[in-house]
Amino acid sequence: MPGKQKTTAAGKRLTVKQVKSGIGMPGVQKRTLRAIGLHHHQHVIEVTDTPSMRGMLFHVRHLVQVTPAGEAK
Repeated sequence: MPGKQKTTAAGKRLTVKQVKSGIGMPGVQKRTLRAIGLHHHQHVIEVTDTPSMRGMLFHVRHLVQVTPAGEAK
């Protein structure tokens, strides 16, 4: 599409930490956590910054903490 700009560069990474349990959440949110690759509370992973991944992270934004990879806290 001519008017669309890419907001993420290929190869950019995000660090995702699950800060709240999926227990008691709707099944679709539990499945989204699993699809992202988070399996338990306080689990930390690195994922590629893509539009589909951002959509999944937005869906469970109240359960995760997202930071750019390599950024020290």
